[in-house]
Amino acid sequence: QVQLVESGGGLVQPGGSLRLSCAASGSILAIENMGWYRQGPGTQRELVAAITFGGTTNYADSVKGRFTISRENNKNTVALQMNSLKPEDTAVYFCNANAITTYGTRGDYWGQGTQVTVSS
Repeated sequence: QVQLVESGGGLVQPGGSLRLSCAASGSILAIENMGWYRQGPGTQRELVAAITFGGTTNYADSVKGRFTISRENNKNTVALQMNSLKPEDTAVYFCNANAITTYGTRGDYWGQGTQVTVSS
């Protein structure tokens, strides 16, 4: 099985920063893509940022220039550095990974979510 564990969420004032981290473990042969999604109050889940095995990134327009996604290829981890946070960034953030298992299957896996609250 594949498990994703997120950390780094919390409460921060507007303009502050947080760094989220997600570590994948289990029967993993390789992880192709990793990303962060979020769902705020009364909103649909949206892609925040994603990164491929080769390092290609994409971001939601609302976070470009403020958030940076990075990946440690040797550790099956992904981080999201969030700067200049706004109240509208408040959401539950979910880590996602597309993984190939050691027994030859491919699938999408999700973390349990971590709460980010931006408020004064």
